[in-house]
Amino acid sequence: MTPATIDRRLREARAAVFATFTLNGFLLAMWVVHIPAITDRTGVSASVLGMLILLLAGAAIVGMRLAGPAADRFGSRTLVAVAATTISVTVIGPGLAGGPVTLALALACFGLGNGALDVSMNTQAVHVERAYQRPIMSAFHAMFSGGGFAGALVGATAQRAGWAPELTLTCAGAAGLIITALLVPYLLHHPTTETSSRAEHYDPEPAVGPSPASRDASGHATASSRPIEPGPTTGNATSRAAEPSRTTEPVPEHSDRGHATAAPSSATEPELAEADQGKPASGSRGRRSARARRVYSLGLIAFVLLLAEGVAGDWSALQVREHLGATEADAALAFGAFSATMTLGRFLADRVSGAFGPVAIVRYGSLLAAAGFAVVIASPWLPLTLAGWAMCGLGLAGGVPQIFSTAGNLGGTTAATDMSRVFTVGYLGLLAGPAMIGWLTALIPLTAALAVPLVLTLACAAAAKVVAR
Repeated sequence: MTPATIDRRLREARAAVFATFTLNGFLLAMWVVHIPAITDRTGVSASVLGMLILLLAGAAIVGMRLAGPAADRFGSRTLVAVAATTISVTVIGPGLAGGPVTLALALACFGLGNGALDVSMNTQAVHVERAYQRPIMSAFHAMFSGGGFAGALVGATAQRAGWAPELTLTCAGAAGLIITALLVPYLLHHPTTETSSRAEHYDPEPAVGPSPASRDASGHATASSRPIEPGPTTGNATSRAAEPSRTTEPVPEHSDRGHATAAPSSATEPELAEADQGKPASGSRGRRSARARRVYSLGLIAFVLLLAEGVAGDWSALQVREHLGATEADAALAFGAFSATMTLGRFLADRVSGAFGPVAIVRYGSLLAAAGFAVVIASPWLPLTLAGWAMCGLGLAGGVPQIFSTAGNLGGTTAATDMSRVFTVGYLGLLAGPAMIGWLTALIPLTAALAVPLVLTLACAAAAKVVAR
């Protein structure tokens, strides 16, 4: 197989993952823009709607936890196909619901599929990024935002034209099924071993990684210090990135892929298995414990960043209206400034990560977000406040994709399970942040309550080394 053929297949896989993220954002937005019409028809009050949205979120968390082990066993490609089909079908449910009970059932099914798709498409994105051997994760998340924007426009246009919610959502679901059928054949098959990215995309001081002796003069790991493996497969062929200075050596499944070795081993699998049997059980337990701590540390950073994102998304417009006495139209500009810079930042973050590493993205992005919150708290003028919210969007844009990419590159055969755990903890932050600010507003002004995400993003900047690879 020629390099040109490999490049074409990887480009097709990348385009398919772009389409998956876009589809997810589009279908989620189609439900959101129809919430007022659906609640009117089903007779659901605001308080009941809040409980139903919480039910959707809970079902999504269940989907995330189930999707991790399933993707590790059957492959993320298979799970993307199942999950994308599920949300394409279940997005129709809320439009057909005739009361609170049927709406609850519809949202539970939709949330379950959405959570499973979140994990499986990000796992597939990690495989594609690994095959590309350069950072591209943030651009996938930017396409999710773009899909949400497109869904909002389509939904608003359909409602303006007088279409019923069930008709619009049925058309959206049908489009989702067609898109899923077209994109799945181009996704990468489940790899049997973990590949590594180029050394220059790793940070100088990883939390888990090669020993100092295996680093070159610039502080990066040398080529021989990382397990090299065959690239992901597409169809019946195997794609391998051709680099003259590197060799291809599969890593046995029972080896410790989370740690680099000084050189590729020539030992056979039975010899390695015999050697592993001679190791103390406490060493294996220690490695598992260290891996678990790393996963949940990544989850904690994701929790903080998604908490701050949730606060900005849900409270920015209200903060401008209450703090500055702005009109509703002017207040809406706050969310617009935040979401626009976040989308732009995600398109730019991959280049920055490739040049400076994921730690820099998380550290300096968190500092920029903290500065944005500080500007919002202190500003007495609308233009300056909008600039503060724009800083928050730009600062928070690249951090979460870097965390997910790191979680998927910890090595071993449980990448999707690791990602599902990070997803679950982070998603709780997205839910808890807006609620926490709401509770605090009973005690202090809304603007003062924004000190919480300010302090937490500063703490996140201090702990940024967790995302080192």
